[in-house]
Amino acid sequence: MRSPSAAAPAHGTDTLMEAAGDCALRIAPSGEIRSASRRTLRLLGLPGALEGMPLPDLVHETDGAALRTAIADAHAAGEPVLVRVRLRCLDREIPFELRIAPLGAYDSLLVVGRDVSAQHALEERLRHIATHDALTELPNRLLLADRIRMVIANARRSGQGFAVATIGIDGFKKVNDALGHAVGDAVLCQAAGRLRRAMRDSDTLARVGGDEFVVVLPGTASEAQIKLVTGRLLATLQSPFEHEGHTIYLGASSGVALYPQHAEDDHGLLALADAALIRAKETGKGRALVYSAREQGPPQHDISLEAAMFSAVREGEFLLYFQPIVDARTRLIEGFETLMRWKHPTLGMVPPVRFIPIAETNGLINMLGAWALKAACAQLPQFEEAAKRDLYISVNISPRQFRNDKFLGVLDEALALSGLDGSKLVLEITEGTLMVDPQHAETILTRMSERGARIAIDDFGTGYSSLAYLKRFPISVLKVDRAFVKDLPGAQKEAAICSAVLDMARHLDLSVVAEGVETEEQLAWLQARDCRYIQGYLTGKPMPAHVALAALQDNHYTALLPPERPARTS
Repeated sequence: MRSPSAAAPAHGTDTLMEAAGDCALRIAPSGEIRSASRRTLRLLGLPGALEGMPLPDLVHETDGAALRTAIADAHAAGEPVLVRVRLRCLDREIPFELRIAPLGAYDSLLVVGRDVSAQHALEERLRHIATHDALTELPNRLLLADRIRMVIANARRSGQGFAVATIGIDGFKKVNDALGHAVGDAVLCQAAGRLRRAMRDSDTLARVGGDEFVVVLPGTASEAQIKLVTGRLLATLQSPFEHEGHTIYLGASSGVALYPQHAEDDHGLLALADAALIRAKETGKGRALVYSAREQGPPQHDISLEAAMFSAVREGEFLLYFQPIVDARTRLIEGFETLMRWKHPTLGMVPPVRFIPIAETNGLINMLGAWALKAACAQLPQFEEAAKRDLYISVNISPRQFRNDKFLGVLDEALALSGLDGSKLVLEITEGTLMVDPQHAETILTRMSERGARIAIDDFGTGYSSLAYLKRFPISVLKVDRAFVKDLPGAQKEAAICSAVLDMARHLDLSVVAEGVETEEQLAWLQARDCRYIQGYLTGKPMPAHVALAALQDNHYTALLPPERPARTS
């Protein structure tokens, strides 16, 4: 029981509370209410006194922990503490800012609250404006990125992939040009409404600018699912749009990127989906395309990566790796394909799909390509010394290298510096490179072959595949793309294509290298059809030079042969 001397100041404090703030209470350090102002009682809609009731019971349940922490902090530190809570007032919750301050020797805390609902509403409105498109009220790019990061976090926990689809309205510019921006805005709002109705509750729809929308599709990762969903989304935009007597026929295209196959962050997924959308519009519109690195290259020009590349050249960060090309019958290494790698000091191994297209664009590929060609030619004699037999080296020539006027000079210099016989060098060129300017290609290829170098068509069957150039150009080797090999021997169409290529090569006296061989079944199928050479993870991943030397010295790959079929060693 309190002494009279302690009660008087408390009574005085309770009197002052009537004039303090929108609500005022005196509480014990435990959080129990000792007294409350009449304004507080009216605000909370409670007819009786609040004495003995815990203050945290009067706020939203999710705010209780923060309030208890604030009370404890104010009592322990002896200093005022501010905390925001939602007070349960009659039939609604009102955001309040509570100032909790100790009352000195009387073992109480004074809580004075200020109604911040107007400020809260303004903050929410500003937050909404910052994260939503002003025209359609859909999430904008800022909120979209946050949503994608949330879906990525869930996908990592569940192990389930998802898709990001960018949707662009085809021919939208004609609406603005012919009917004005007001009609164009009305069409965009209608399009947003249609797309929203065609989606699941778990999906996210955003407008990222102009006539482009983005849909995040959790759990949608298979080809069948993507086809179904994108087909439904595009179909909803094919119906005519009606506005103020105008009937407007449009359509839409879509580009899709998948997590984690294509990218593992929001920036990468959006960039790749944009790249696929551009490709879809370039190849006919009104369709959905899933991103393909082979067809589309990099989604954007990475300025920071480009700057790092120039530094990497100076610092010697680029490396050559070598993948064995193996005789299918003996598994003896016959040669190596040279592959460029970049070991960045902080990024680690940068994939070629990221830096090669940038180097192709800015011209750095000429310098890198010249270095790779010279280094590969210089490396081959060391490989031959380790193997004690003749080998060959295969080097990729990029489109820009091939078109460069100085390329033949670089080739001559590489052969001269290494002392390599031209017949031990294979130069790999894609079909697309040859067909950009066939006349120029014929001239350069002829001069390359005059130096003894053999010409290989890389990724045969994925480009133009015009059989006429096999007769026109001096080609020696066809490299069957891994896309035709990966599903062998069970895939009927791929098996038919591979059989046709092998049969054609036999009649044209061309060598064939099957790329991407990863299983014994694939090897057995190819060997049975007289495919002489294979390349793939079954017989060797790309490796640095010292590992390749060890493989040659230890006869590692021929050791994979069954006992009854020993490999020749000389």
